[in-house]
Amino acid sequence: MGEITVSAQDIDHLLPDPASAYGAPYQRAYAELAETLRGRPADEIMPLLRTAADAALLGFTRADLLEQAEAISTGAPYELRVCVTG
Repeated sequence: MGEITVSAQDIDHLLPDPASAYGAPYQRAYAELAETLRGRPADEIMPLLRTAADAALLGFTRADLLEQAEAISTGAPYELRVCVTG
């Protein structure tokens, strides 16, 4: 399970918010990658996750992204603990 801290004003960078103009929420990118890349090697998935995290302005560590890539590769569920700050 991964963890990330996101400010309340930037939560739309992680989760889609129809009221927000922000267009690259990470959850959407992750779901699309998980749907299209299941079974592919984690090494192939990692750079795509890094690009999505960078576009969403989220500071996932390499270890976080590797864990996510392995979950996508194997089709395993991935749990992310989110801490929202004021």
